Amino acid sequence: MLDFTVSLPYDKRLADCDIRGSLAHVEMLSETGIISAEEASVIINGLKKVKQELTNGSFPFDTGFEDIHMNIEKRLTEIIGPLGGKLHTARSRNDQVALDMHLYMKEEIAHIDSLLVRLQETFIGLAERYIDLLVPGYTHLQRAQPVLMAHHMMAYFWMLQRDRGRLQGAFKSANLMPLGAGAMAGTGFPIDRQMVADKLGFAKLYENSIDAVSDRDYVIEFLSFSSILIMHLSRLCEELVMWNSAEFGFIELDDAYTTGSSMMPQKKNPDVAELIRGKTGRIYGSLFAMLTVMKGLPLAYNKDMQEDKEGLFDTIDTLKALLPLLAEMLQTMTVDRVRLAAAVDDDYLCATDIADYLVRRGVAFRDSHHIVGAMIAGCRDRGIRLRELDSAGRGCYHPALAEDISALLDPASVAEARTSRGGTATRAVKDQIGLAKKEL
Repeated sequence: MLDFTVSLPYDKRLADCDIRGSLAHVEMLSETGIISAEEASVIINGLKKVKQELTNGSFPFDTGFEDIHMNIEKRLTEIIGPLGGKLHTARSRNDQVALDMHLYMKEEIAHIDSLLVRLQETFIGLAERYIDLLVPGYTHLQRAQPVLMAHHMMAYFWMLQRDRGRLQGAFKSANLMPLGAGAMAGTGFPIDRQMVADKLGFAKLYENSIDAVSDRDYVIEFLSFSSILIMHLSRLCEELVMWNSAEFGFIELDDAYTTGSSMMPQKKNPDVAELIRGKTGRIYGSLFAMLTVMKGLPLAYNKDMQEDKEGLFDTIDTLKALLPLLAEMLQTMTVDRVRLAAAVDDDYLCATDIADYLVRRGVAFRDSHHIVGAMIAGCRDRGIRLRELDSAGRGCYHPALAEDISALLDPASVAEARTSRGGTATRAVKDQIGLAKKEL
């Protein structure tokens, strides 16, 4: 029974938050006259000794006491005697563990946000480094239109910016103070919940004691943010894996972030990118597990809610491990400009601009789309590029195409023509980078 219900092996990471919450609680008990100032002083000094033991690794964890909260209270009582039992006046483990989780989540969200900022700065740095470099843009994994590599990198910046907005929402939900809710109905002691909230830096109180101990929305919001974030990072890593392959050859990942094969000496496997892509499943799993845990729970607290921690902690650890690695891997990758130039030297990428050219000459876009499509099909049948088709050959498809359209067949000119806000022209991308810096 104890082995099945114990949470100490994983909730011991809440120890510091538990001490902080207890210190604020006992100070409030003293200031409201529920316990004496002398009693509070003894308890506070005892808690500080417990914290010191936790810090230096000498704390005697006892799995006979199922969680970190009981372990700390037991040790406090061993140090200061029966007075340690007064610490639990006007609180329950239900609101105590909720407080610890809120404090912990606020700290971890702030840390993860700082790692996301660093990754965003990496994308800005890559965009500035490669502002002059064209790459093929893809749809359906088919070459579509030429774009600046800077533009491609900045797409991930904006994904992360939306992710940070979702993370801020999770922080707002975590920034509610539950202590004082008791087991589920509040307490008859004259506590001052706002005082505790102020001491611990919470923005607001839970206004309903039942909601305070039964809410895990902030955990689910964080796991939802994490799932969307890892989906974005998985898409990026898929591109890095492809671009690093011999078939693409657009980039080469640094040796520090790749591994060799146990059998094939020539291999340089993009293991970090692949593992980040692979972590998506476990983070999704933590979200679905938490949603499933909460879906049928009656109010208020139920032991099922102990399952909120392992998946959450694993997700936090996963993100804190991979985000710095990803930033470093991107910063150290090399780009093969020659290979990219060859990939962009495909005037079929300019088809849309030729169609737009006909539209400016009075042709309806649907018709111009059909005309240019037929011209490209004809070139493919003959095994030639558009630039190899002479004036008469182009004129067969539409008289306007018999004119000199060489400028329309230059990928750089095509990219520079996209001057609309959010477009891939150099000027537009520089504006985008400037806006991104302001956003940060």
